[in-house]
Amino acid sequence: MGLFPQSFIDDLKAQADIVQVVQDYVPLKKTGNSYRGLCPFHSEKTPSFHVHRDKAFFHCFGCGTGGDVLKFMELQDKLGFQDAVRHLAQRFGVQVPEPDTERNMAAEAEREALLEAHELAVEFFRTQLADPSLGHTARVHLAARGVTDETTKLLRLGYAPPMRDGLITHLRTKGYSDALLIRSGLATSLDGRPAIDRFRNRLIIPIARESGSVIAFGARALQPGQQPKYLNSPETSIYSKARTLYGLSLSKRAIREAGYAVMVEGYFDLAQAVQAGMTPVVASCGTAVSEQQVRLLKRFTSKVIVSFDPDPAGKGASARSGELLLSEGFQVNVTVLADGEDPDTCIRKHGIAGYSEKLRTSQPYLEYLMDREAAQRDLSRGDHQREFLTTMLQVAARIPDAATRDQFADSLAHKAKILEDVVRTEIRKAAVSRRTSLDERQLPAQARIKAAETGLIWALVRETSAALEAIGSLTDEDLEGLATAPILSTARSLADWPTDTVLDTLRERLSTEEAEWMTRVGAQDRPPAPTADCGQEIKRLGYDRQRAAVQDEIERCQQLGTPSALAEIDLLWQKKRDLLTKLESLRS
Repeated sequence: MGLFPQSFIDDLKAQADIVQVVQDYVPLKKTGNSYRGLCPFHSEKTPSFHVHRDKAFFHCFGCGTGGDVLKFMELQDKLGFQDAVRHLAQRFGVQVPEPDTERNMAAEAEREALLEAHELAVEFFRTQLADPSLGHTARVHLAARGVTDETTKLLRLGYAPPMRDGLITHLRTKGYSDALLIRSGLATSLDGRPAIDRFRNRLIIPIARESGSVIAFGARALQPGQQPKYLNSPETSIYSKARTLYGLSLSKRAIREAGYAVMVEGYFDLAQAVQAGMTPVVASCGTAVSEQQVRLLKRFTSKVIVSFDPDPAGKGASARSGELLLSEGFQVNVTVLADGEDPDTCIRKHGIAGYSEKLRTSQPYLEYLMDREAAQRDLSRGDHQREFLTTMLQVAARIPDAATRDQFADSLAHKAKILEDVVRTEIRKAAVSRRTSLDERQLPAQARIKAAETGLIWALVRETSAALEAIGSLTDEDLEGLATAPILSTARSLADWPTDTVLDTLRERLSTEEAEWMTRVGAQDRPPAPTADCGQEIKRLGYDRQRAAVQDEIERCQQLGTPSALAEIDLLWQKKRDLLTKLESLRS
């Protein structure tokens, strides 16, 4: 066996976007289902070098050179296989296994054992579902949801019986130890007690990787009051939720043929769509998509229709997913279903024709997001107008294409009810140059200060202790660029002072104008927003500013194309990933 387990190599190649890698060296132009450019391995004037994103390989019809993304790295950078693996893993944030051959062999053997155990578990659960007595409740549930026997077979649905060790007992007879079954997530043990089945008295939904191998399960409660409603496998050495799209193994061919993917939330959203004949569909399983899932999907299409639930959680997930998909170059639309409906119930109520019409009339993501953000504000007010523009310019900064950013800026100015030509021009300049804020002088004075800032100033006057606690969590980077930064940073320096002396001391240290303005804000009857929320919002805006700055630096390095600049990209990508993680933690 080589230095790296084959499972790791397969995972790395699945995460690495070959088009993105090649474009760091070769300008490519999309032609049909592939990308074409001048071959970097021989001299030519007519492009004969093709890169296929969905099949993850390149080939030159001029010199015959071809291979996968690792082969390209080896040839282009004159690297050995091991160095190419390490370089690519760093580029895409994939952890490299330690170079311990014996340990790798043991880990690979265990991964194979876990895959086999999951396959045996699938057959066990299917047998239980088919049992006339044991599987009756699960079959009634499926029938009530309109899931046919054919769909049940296609999705390999099953049933976990109510006994504590039904699956464990079965797998023990196949030679599997309790310790391995616990590591697989199929069994669980608390406080050293004997192992028991993780899934009991639940409808079982197998989750497969892109190749079709089952790596995890989702389990739906069947009894009233049974919690949680959905119980999923934990993260294991073969399963990472962030790197898995439910249903992709079944739909990848249909997605390639259709030229787009429909992204739904839940298992049964996908089941109803597939059952009705809509096959280019994948499910995110109840959360906004991750970067790894987006890269995985990009191998098969560059167009996505996001079709999540219309409740607040679904709308939030649609917005976050759409932004990430957009930043990776996808053409994104969003469906808007009736309140109380999801794709599952929509198809059952209106048929596939009704749901297809919803998809046909889906909104481009940027229009959807503008409408959603505008509906939350009174855009006749300067401060609301400012918040809206700031939020949407952060989205604009993530649009890869400059022409699209320019068009979006016009729509943005119109939606924000900006009539002055000079301000509309500033919005266009900001969007095209990927700036996430406008020149303060171009907007009315009342629009310069964010509501979150005003909320903290109000709290300094009215709820000093709470304000100091919120301000104490903010860093210099969080405050950078804020109109109220001088006030907030001065207040932060007084965190250790007796609370009853802070306000007077703060006023003494501020300018007359700042102190008078703070007094006016504190005289308002009600706070603009809860104090804790204000601190979180300012921190979020700070992370967004930092993320945009990092993205600008990444693009600068890519344009330079020098070895030192390309090496710096790896560090910048890691910084960007860290900022995205921080942003996600604020949202959760």
